Amino acid sequence: QVRLVESGGGLVQAGGSLRLSCTAFGITFRAYNMGWYRQAPGKQRELVAHIKHDNITKYANSIMGRFTVSRDNTKNTVYLQMASLKPEDTDMYSCNASGLDRYWGQGTKVTVSS
Repeated sequence: QVRLVESGGGLVQAGGSLRLSCTAFGITFRAYNMGWYRQAPGKQRELVAHIKHDNITKYANSIMGRFTVSRDNTKNTVYLQMASLKPEDTDMYSCNASGLDRYWGQGTKVTVSS
């Protein structure tokens, strides 16, 4: 059974940092492109950061220079290091795996207080 399990969310003050993790089970992780998305209630889901199987990365303009996506294929895990957090970064962050199929995690909540 395929599962993506996110962790690392929480409450942080503006200017602070968090590191999100997403561990995949049941897929050949190294063959999948991995993405972090976020969504606020009533809004569309948006791509935050993406890392392909060959480590090519892509970032949303809104977080460029503040967030870094990385992956560890030995741990089947993708990370999102978030720095200089702003209140507008408050969202539910979800992990996505895309390859032969597409899978989503349940999400982890990030709240940035001003």
